[in-house]
Amino acid sequence: MLTINAVTVRLGGRVILDRASAAIPPRARVGLIGRNGAGKSTLMKLIARQNTPDDGGIDLPKAARIGYVAQEAPAGSATPFDTVLAADIERTALLAEEEGLDHADAANLHRIGEIHERLTAIDAHTAPARASRILVGLGFDEAAQHRPLDSYSGGWRMRVALAALLFSQPDLLLLDEPSNHLDLEATLWLESFLKSYRATMVVISHERDLLNNVVDHILHLEGGKTTLYPGGYDDFERQRNERLAQLASAREAQATQRAKLQDYIARNSARASTAKQAQSRMKALAKMQPIAEAATDPSLVFDFPSPAALKPPLVQLDHAAVGYDGTPILSGIDLRLDPDDRLALLGRNGNGKTTLARLLAGQLPAMDGDVAATTKLRVGYFTQYQVEELDSDDTPLEHMGRLMPGAKPTAVRGQLGRFGFSGAMAEQKVGRMSGGERARLALALITRDAPHLLILDEPTNHLDVDAREALVQALNDYGGAVVVVSHDRHMVEAAADRLVLVEDGRAAEFAGSLDDYTDRVLGRGDARPEKRSVPIKAGPRVVPVVDRARSVVLRRTAREAEADIARLAARLGQLDTALADPAKATGADRLAGIPALMKTRATVAKALAEAETKWMTASEALEAAA
Repeated sequence: MLTINAVTVRLGGRVILDRASAAIPPRARVGLIGRNGAGKSTLMKLIARQNTPDDGGIDLPKAARIGYVAQEAPAGSATPFDTVLAADIERTALLAEEEGLDHADAANLHRIGEIHERLTAIDAHTAPARASRILVGLGFDEAAQHRPLDSYSGGWRMRVALAALLFSQPDLLLLDEPSNHLDLEATLWLESFLKSYRATMVVISHERDLLNNVVDHILHLEGGKTTLYPGGYDDFERQRNERLAQLASAREAQATQRAKLQDYIARNSARASTAKQAQSRMKALAKMQPIAEAATDPSLVFDFPSPAALKPPLVQLDHAAVGYDGTPILSGIDLRLDPDDRLALLGRNGNGKTTLARLLAGQLPAMDGDVAATTKLRVGYFTQYQVEELDSDDTPLEHMGRLMPGAKPTAVRGQLGRFGFSGAMAEQKVGRMSGGERARLALALITRDAPHLLILDEPTNHLDVDAREALVQALNDYGGAVVVVSHDRHMVEAAADRLVLVEDGRAAEFAGSLDDYTDRVLGRGDARPEKRSVPIKAGPRVVPVVDRARSVVLRRTAREAEADIARLAARLGQLDTALADPAKATGADRLAGIPALMKTRATVAKALAEAETKWMTASEALEAAA
C-alpha cells in the first residue's frame, strides 16, 4: 500500500501541494495526471524519497524496492547491454563475489553452492535474454546494444536508463513521462510491457492510449489536491465531467439562493418588524462560500488560420531520393499530397521520417528524381528545435513582430490571440513560460501566414492531455493539408487518414489501420500490409490488391466518417454557442457577425449529414461482408 498523507510542499512561497492525500491499493497501476505545472513531478519525487515534504508524509512498506529514472542519462564506455544487466544489483554482486572466490579452495565450495542456488532462485540465467528483449523493444538492435553509451545522443541514453529500470523489476515502479524520448514503435512496445507488469506502478503520462490501456486508476492533481478515480483516462474524464456538471448545477442553485437573500435584505433591512430577519439573512449570506467556476485555461487555445485554396497536388514526388552529404537516406519515393490530405509518417527514429518531412517542406533538395510543388505553396514546419531556440529574453509580441514586419499591431496580436497569447500573456518573457506555452508560441509563429501545408514533427512533447486534445480538434478544423510525426497514438488516429511507413530506405503507404500496424510492431499475427507495387497516391487513389483489402478500405472509410461526425458535431456546438451568446465565441467566431455564423452553421450541418450517411453506408457494407 502506498499512502499519501496530507502532503504539503511550498516552492518559492507558492503552495504546490496542499494537504494532498490518496491511498493507492497494492499492485495498482496509477496514471498521475494534471495540467503542466500542477506538481506531478514534485509528487513523484516525494514518493521516490528524493525530496521531503514541508508537511505530511508518504507511507510505504520499509522493504519496498523503488524504481525511478534519474534525471541524468547514463554515460561512459559501458554498453547499453552491460548497463541494463548491471541494474540487477543482487545478480551483479553475486557474480562478482563468485568470480573473486578460489574455486580450487574447498573452504569456498559451500559459499559457491549458496551463490548458485540464489542465482537460480532469482532466474539469473535468463537475465541476458531479458535485458536484450527490453532493449530491442526500445529500439536497440543487436549491434546497437554493444556500442558504447558515449556514442549515443542524450535521448537514446535515456532509453537505456528506462530499459535498466524496467529490467530491475522494482516493487514500486515510478515513470515520469517515459515516452518523451521514444518513437511510436517504442511507445507501443512500452505500453505492451507495462500491461503485464505485476507490481505497483505510478506513471506520469499525457498519452491517452497508455492511460486507457495500461492503468487501472487515475490520480488527478489539481489546485494542489489529489483525487483518485477508478479506471482509465476515459473513465476519469466521464466521472470528472459528471462532477463538474454537479458543481455547475450547485453553483447555479447557490446563485439563485444568493439572489433571493440579497433581495430579501434589500426589501426588509429598513423595516423594524423585519430587521432582525434581514440581519439573520445577512449573516447567512456572509457565511455562504462561493462555489468556484472551472477556470479557463489559455493553454487549450489552438486556432490555425485556414489558407486560400490551391489546386492539387500541393507536392508531387516522383522516384525521389533524399539524404545528406551525397548519401541517400531514402530512395524511390513516389508520393502525392493534396490540399485535403491528413498524413502520418510511421517508422522508428533514425529511419528517415524527419528527412522525408524536410524534403516535403522544401528544406532539403532531392538528390534524384523529381519534386514538384504548386506555385504559391506556403509551408508551416514545426520541430522541437524551434521551441528550444526561442529567445528567452523576448516576448511573444516581439517574436511575432519580427516575423510580421509592416503588419498592424492588431494583426500581430490577433495571430497571437489564436493561440492563447492575449493581453498581458503576449508581453511576458519566453524564459518564464512552460514548455507547453513555448510549443504554442512556436505553432503561432509558423502559421502566421496561413500555410497550405502543416508539417508537425512531434508537436505534443510539451503538451498535457487536454492540450493535445485541443490541438487535435484544431487540426481537424484547419483547412489545409497536414503531415504529422508523433509518438502519440491518439493524435495519429484522430488527425491522420493516411499512413506512410518509412523504413529500410523506402517510404511506402501502409494499407492497414493503426491497429494493424500495432500488431506488426508487437509481432502479433501476420501484419505486413504495407508492401505495395503502386506509387503512393500518384494520381487518383489506388486501392491496393491485398487480402482483406475491401474490408480495410471500408473500415478506414467508417473510421474517417466517425471522426468527421465527432469533429463536425463539436463545431456545430461551437457555432450554436456563438449564436446564442456571442460573448462566449472563440477563435475566428469572435470576429464573425451573425449572418456569417448562420451561413457557416448551414455548411457544417450539411457536412455533418453527409458524414453520417457515409458512416452508415460503410458500416452496413462491413456488416454485409462479415
